[in-house]
Amino acid sequence: MAHEDPALLERAKRARRIVRNPNQYKVCLGCDSIVAAKVNLCPNCHSYRFETEESQVVHQAQVLSRRVQHSVVAEDLL
Repeated sequence: MAHEDPALLERAKRARRIVRNPNQYKVCLGCDSIVAAKVNLCPNCHSYRFETEESQVVHQAQVLSRRVQHSVVAEDLL
């Protein structure tokens, strides 16, 4: 059995949560991150424009779950 990357496994786990409840999330149009539906400003890029269509949220979750993270997030700056 091949060794699975723990980071990819965690991303897949988060993606499953998003796919089950896409109405609770939205996609940032500035950086393509998925954020909670309640936020008004992306915590990663500070954009205020979002895609809320559930099918797009699901699609983006599936895309992000298959690749390693390459964006800088707030935790990286601490």
